[in-house]
Amino acid sequence: MKYYIGLDNGGTTTKAALYNREGKEICVSSMATKMLSPAPGFVERDMEEMWEANCIVVRKVLEESAIDPADVAGVAVCGHGKGLYLWGKDGKPARNGIISTDNRAWEYPLKWIEDGTDDKALDRACQQIISCQPASLLAWLRDHEPECLDKIEWIFEAKDYVRFRLTGEAKAELGDYSGTDLINLHTRDYDAELLQLFELEQYREAFPPLCQAAEICGYVTDEAAKRTGLVKGTPVAGGMFDVHACMLAADVVTEEKLCMIAGTWSVNLYLSKKPVTNKEILKHTRNTIFVLPEYYLAEEGSPTSAGNNEWFIQNLLPEFVQECKEKGSSVYGKINSWVEEISIEEFCPVFLPFLVGSNVHPNAKGSFIGISSFHTRKHLLRSVYEGVAFSHRMHLERLMKSYQGQPQVIRLTGGVAKSEVWTQMFADVMNIPVEVLDADETGALGCAIVAAAAVKDYPSVEAAARHMSRISRRVMPNQRNVEVYNQKYALYCKTIEGLNGVWDSYQKYIDKTINNRKRGIE
Repeated sequence: MKYYIGLDNGGTTTKAALYNREGKEICVSSMATKMLSPAPGFVERDMEEMWEANCIVVRKVLEESAIDPADVAGVAVCGHGKGLYLWGKDGKPARNGIISTDNRAWEYPLKWIEDGTDDKALDRACQQIISCQPASLLAWLRDHEPECLDKIEWIFEAKDYVRFRLTGEAKAELGDYSGTDLINLHTRDYDAELLQLFELEQYREAFPPLCQAAEICGYVTDEAAKRTGLVKGTPVAGGMFDVHACMLAADVVTEEKLCMIAGTWSVNLYLSKKPVTNKEILKHTRNTIFVLPEYYLAEEGSPTSAGNNEWFIQNLLPEFVQECKEKGSSVYGKINSWVEEISIEEFCPVFLPFLVGSNVHPNAKGSFIGISSFHTRKHLLRSVYEGVAFSHRMHLERLMKSYQGQPQVIRLTGGVAKSEVWTQMFADVMNIPVEVLDADETGALGCAIVAAAAVKDYPSVEAAARHMSRISRRVMPNQRNVEVYNQKYALYCKTIEGLNGVWDSYQKYIDKTINNRKRGIE
């Protein structure tokens, strides 16, 4: 019997899952990894802790499944895109990794828009620069931590760092790096002019050689075998940006299907044979090179999705979480029932899901607007569900400006897909049928699909996806609900318009407190 292990490194959780050739999940293990926030807008992680977390979850999967590690035919890793993971010349991480929800470099994209750099880069990278991309973060480090960049050997994305620790081979998977703003999407290679535009030419040698997702990029080393329980020499595929992995797991390998990933990030996608090049549309829509080389992936995304719900649960419902733990009941089952208790016609506060970033203004903050003494935390919870769905719809409307035709279905993955009430809300808010996968760990399943193709157990990635992916349910829009949500969405948009003038003032005050803290002023 052959098996494949998929490793998924998200912003807050590391997971390993074991699959057989039919895509059946045999065993899964996960563990939380600490997010470090040394200052407002800074989101980091300890890179050694991250590597150890990957070792632990792989070991647990092998132990709990009781399979022979020699039966693992291949491994692949996915991880969050954007962010930055630097490896030093001394054989150690050069600093903490920077997660994709980090916003420390928010001024750089604005500056590059003002001085025309962004417009020049757009022709080559086919994406507008955002603050959590390597281009912005490297520029910030160059100006604020130059001593760190002086000692780096490799510049990695999240999953490429983990693969490096597994194999000892430094490689950069093309699909993930095509979202860094440092790859020319037409030549599909690093671009000297882009590096020059961002004044990063001196770091060119630190970018690893490019590779493909379904290419074998190395083999598990003796050291990694001892730490993970894998057999030395096990093949490791290039892996993917977790968005691409979820697309594969959802069997979105043709153009008529859309994909929405509702996790930490609101990610909304479709495939196209050509990249989007309209500069007006590219103010929001991004292109990356997909796992299937004939396709580009058009993406609208921001960190505005189900992660907001986790914040609500952990910070506003701690005693409820403890009560559920003591009773052995599901927190998520309870909160879903709370949302269902509130009629969709009820006026709930408008929730702007901008706790760690936004899709409307670089400095917008999370907010509940319209709270009255009538509202309970159940109303606020429904507000969170609706606000997340509305943020996805805003992305979808922008994405449709470049989409050819009418989408037949949305394949939904992420935390939202585990909630029946939230899934129905997505179908109603988007007014498009929604299909949910029969898979708990879509990122890891996407990795297993690529690993199976890389070791030639399937003739192609498409064939592996077709055989290893299954749909569990289809949800149709309720037209009565569609009309109600249209009205609520209009209020959501008006609220955003009304607040656009205050966000810069908020950020100036926050920056002032950061500077005061640095100077030791309380």
